[in-house]
Amino acid sequence: MACILHIETSTTVCSVAISFDGSVVFERISFEGPSHASLLGVYVEEAIAFLKETQYQPEAVALSSGPGSYTGLRIGTSMAKGLCLGWDVPLIAVPTLRLMALQAIRQYRRDDCLYCAMLDARRMEVYTAIFNTELSTVRDTSADIVTQELFQPFLDRGVVCFFGNGAAKCRTIVTSEKAVFLDDVHPLAPDMVALAEQLLQLAKIEDTACFEPNYLKEFMATTPKKKLPEVNEK
Repeated sequence: MACILHIETSTTVCSVAISFDGSVVFERISFEGPSHASLLGVYVEEAIAFLKETQYQPEAVALSSGPGSYTGLRIGTSMAKGLCLGWDVPLIAVPTLRLMALQAIRQYRRDDCLYCAMLDARRMEVYTAIFNTELSTVRDTSADIVTQELFQPFLDRGVVCFFGNGAAKCRTIVTSEKAVFLDDVHPLAPDMVALAEQLLQLAKIEDTACFEPNYLKEFMATTPKKKLPEVNEK
């Protein structure tokens, strides 16, 4: 009966959950924008208070490991590492796109299609991976520019279900009748339970000290605007 704390910060949504014996017993979720720096610590403090009150002993920390927001992943990773070191428990890395695909499969409930998870990157780029209904990988995670041709080989095989905050970029480009778009599919901490427990049972844990999330692309900081020269008033 494993007790796991789950952290998800790969998008603008911030969420924390605790599971016990496969069931969610605590959760906090905010859809109000990228506020991980201020919210994640509050949610984790509330989770720790819940653990003390219920006397559950955490056996692992599960982290949604990317790809996704560079800043969000860094914040989530730092928190997860700190908890693992403080509690002396293992770190479990749950691939973010696989997590989204699991939710989409449960939502759409169609067995004769492929599931394409998409997270927004920059401009017309997306982080994407394609899975079948058994959550086996059909196309590995990659960063791609959205084109009709990119997904045509999979659409030729049948229905493809697109979802995630990157799917909006596809609606006007991927126009096949076999393309289905799902709304409101977000990677969330409460949905990590099944995947995290499976990884824990298989002893697929991370080296906490050396772990880095799957950024997939190097971070590119925006160039700050040049300051106008100061005018000395006489």
